[in-house]
Amino acid sequence: MSAALGGPERPQVVSHVQQALSYTVFDCKWVPRSARLLCLGSVARGTGLVQLYELHGARLELLREIEKPKPIKCGTFGATSLQQRYLATGDFDGNLNIWNLEAPEIPVYSVKGHKEIINSIDGVGGLGIGEGAPEIVTGSRDGTVKVWDPRQKDIPVANMEPVQGESKRDCWTVAFGNAYNQEERVVCAGYDNGDIKLFDLKTMSLRWETNIKNGVCSVEFDRKDINMNKLVATSLEGKFHVFDMRTQHPTKGFASVSEKAQKSTIWQVRHLPQNRDIFMTSGGSGSLHLWKYEYPAQRSKKDSEGSEMGVAGSLSLLQNVTLSTQPISSLDWSPDKKGLCVCGAFDQTVRVLIVTKLNKV
Repeated sequence: MSAALGGPERPQVVSHVQQALSYTVFDCKWVPRSARLLCLGSVARGTGLVQLYELHGARLELLREIEKPKPIKCGTFGATSLQQRYLATGDFDGNLNIWNLEAPEIPVYSVKGHKEIINSIDGVGGLGIGEGAPEIVTGSRDGTVKVWDPRQKDIPVANMEPVQGESKRDCWTVAFGNAYNQEERVVCAGYDNGDIKLFDLKTMSLRWETNIKNGVCSVEFDRKDINMNKLVATSLEGKFHVFDMRTQHPTKGFASVSEKAQKSTIWQVRHLPQNRDIFMTSGGSGSLHLWKYEYPAQRSKKDSEGSEMGVAGSLSLLQNVTLSTQPISSLDWSPDKKGLCVCGAFDQTVRVLIVTKLNKV
């Protein structure tokens, strides 16, 4: 790891607005093409809550508060059009719901997707991002990963579950990638035992798997709508791994570089929408780390058998900041305004951050 953190050209992470919440926030999302953000979570009496805020200068104005029967764990706008901006959510009861935030009383789509809590959700094919059908992927404690097309009622278009005799593992994180044309698409899933599995939705097969020895908290491709390029996976033990997904070796799989960011859990990773080589990790110690991936001189080489194998790059820490005494469990960059970011922490606070000088790194 290189680079000192001082100096005038370093990005700074500035806490712009802090908003205290009266409930546990599990996920935060920017509403695309707006100055609005959502907080999703759980109220003490056991119900779910969606709060819609608008950023006005240095304050957040609460526009709408919607209570739902079950605590809400995760959400995505990824499978909807920019015109509709429907929110898909996964809840503690295994329900996948899609909401029109303008008329949020009844979901526009609802399915009992899983037997247990939906831990993670991702969308692709919407917002003008990624080719192909608008799809949602859900990962659950019941051990299954399912892909849904909201245009098809009740049944998933793909269901990745443990094979007969294999013990079910809690799926903590899911992400779409490789959606660069109408046919190609993959789902990456991370599990509580350290397994990472890459499912190819075109061939409906398991394309690659590995184990990083610790529960996988978050996975994300640097971009969903390009040929698979890089994948970051974060873990319980403060370590994260960056896999170069361009070259898959027949036996060794993908080359990777790992970094121990801190002693505590790395809850989430999010790539900067305007620069896929910069990403932020959020930690159990209430801290955020901003990283940059540097490519090697050559991204692949031939092994002794003549097979292509990937070459991993290196990582530099651009900045880190501690914001909370409690874990920062969710993080989302604004897709529209470079350097604008929202994060939710278990100190029941949502924070809007501004990361400066991102065009200098």
